[in-house]
Amino acid sequence: MTTYQFRAVTAEGKPRTGSYTAQNEKLVASELRRQGLTPTYIGLEKSAGFELKLPEFGGSKRRDVLFFTQELATLLSSSVPVDRALSIVSELTEKPAFRMVVLDVLRLLKGGKSLADTLAMHPAHFSDLYINMVRAGEASGSLATVFQRLSNFERNRDELRGYIISSMMYPVLLGLTGIGAIVVLMYYVVPKFATIFEGGRMVIPLPTLIMLRTSEFLQAWGWLIAIVIVGSLTGFLSYIRTPNGRWWWDDFRLRVPLLGDALRKAETARFARAMSTLVSNTVPLVQSIQIAGGTLGNKRIAKALESVAQGVKRGEGIAVPLRRCGQFPSLASHLLSVGEETGKLDEMFTRMADIYEADTRDAVKRFTSLFEPLLILTMGIVVGALILSMLLAITSINEVAI
Repeated sequence: MTTYQFRAVTAEGKPRTGSYTAQNEKLVASELRRQGLTPTYIGLEKSAGFELKLPEFGGSKRRDVLFFTQELATLLSSSVPVDRALSIVSELTEKPAFRMVVLDVLRLLKGGKSLADTLAMHPAHFSDLYINMVRAGEASGSLATVFQRLSNFERNRDELRGYIISSMMYPVLLGLTGIGAIVVLMYYVVPKFATIFEGGRMVIPLPTLIMLRTSEFLQAWGWLIAIVIVGSLTGFLSYIRTPNGRWWWDDFRLRVPLLGDALRKAETARFARAMSTLVSNTVPLVQSIQIAGGTLGNKRIAKALESVAQGVKRGEGIAVPLRRCGQFPSLASHLLSVGEETGKLDEMFTRMADIYEADTRDAVKRFTSLFEPLLILTMGIVVGALILSMLLAITSINEVAI
């Protein structure tokens, strides 16, 4: 006989947890159903002792929201009432902190608030786009469709972000490894190598002399250099958190060759995906532009959307003001012109998002394909120069000995 842990919900949607001893999981499920419970999880009892927990990274909050959205979309599409669906999702949620958020949403909902208003009480998890989509879904009676669209939006955004991060991970690790190797050589290996020349009268080759003097400088002032680097980095990060600093940093990144192109396409894809999600759910166009602008990471591009919203208010449509603002690729405005002419603006925003998500991946691939060899070449030249300096010194010693 084995003891199993279970999670289940009652017919009213109330969660139940506990343990049950049986020969297998099927018997546990049968007993729970006999008691009028719907099992959501049945597993082996956790053994006493130490439990390995992986650290939570910054993206964990986004993954929680994605899981929440996907589960609600599935349940609501199956005609499960909202309160019961939230109760089931709270049981399925493994992270205690986010489970408390879901339970609080459920409590406020039962207290008479709308689902959009209850989600708005947790702005750290649910964006303006998310809340406005849910509010529009409640007004139109299409919550299941809304959560399905939000699920697609969150998943596409998470996949694109994950691709960019994973693509940049190798060059960053390569750079850190190269810098670490150079520091080890200059700080530990070269000083030991320098003892060969102590007390000697031989002429030291110029490259070797430069290497030895650089190593001596690092030995004497390495701590000060480290403090200056850390202080400068801290000051820079503090500056770009200010409004002026953030504006300068966002503008600078857009001007960097290859990188700026990848960032612009990524922001265009994010804007188009948000607009597709909002417009397809009949959120007014001006409000959609304002909400979609809030999802962008680049403040310069987000600021340009204010003029686009003003143009829409003046009756110019969206394609012309978008072209005039000068922050989006020219193809974007042409696609939206076709969407306005055919009356299928939501479909054209979806098409635009698909195009620029693919272009973003290609742009990131081009950037890394150029950056990686350049980084390898730079590190190779530096390390090679150190090794050459040592070889020159060894050759000089041999010549003196002869």
